[in-house]
Amino acid sequence: MRLRYHGRDFVDQLSPKDALASRTTKGTPTVPKKSPNPIDKHVGGRVRMQRMVLGMSQEKLGDAIGLTFQQVQKYEKGANRISASRLQQIADVLGVPVTYFFDGAPGLPRASSRESNEATSPELLTDFLSTQDGIALAKAFTRIRRAKVRRGIVRLVEELTMDDED
Repeated sequence: MRLRYHGRDFVDQLSPKDALASRTTKGTPTVPKKSPNPIDKHVGGRVRMQRMVLGMSQEKLGDAIGLTFQQVQKYEKGANRISASRLQQIADVLGVPVTYFFDGAPGLPRASSRESNEATSPELLTDFLSTQDGIALAKAFTRIRRAKVRRGIVRLVEELTMDDED
């Protein structure tokens, strides 16, 4: 079955019955959603993480680069790709080099030669630091001046996780 959409032909892989069911009420075919590219998702997550570390809203970032907060939201989810020039603008506003957004990206070589399958993988760290609790904890922890107290907190948290594993 051939479908015409905005003057272009598309070959439908659906059965004729399913093809009819997939049309909208106006008769135009629906387009299946594509899942975000893992690198686009990673870059968007790094934008979100740095924006949140700075305490900046999506609206404020959008204003600084001439976009709506909805577009920033789409970038952060990886739904829309960020062009090279736009990524440079975002990097300037967030005060990081462009390479920051690609650190630990899937399929790209790591900046460090140590590969690890531990729970400290870049993805888990990025996910944690993309949350309000993660950012609050990181900010509070870095304000602790005494190294001995920081080490004690780390040991305490490690002990707590050992109890959960048993």
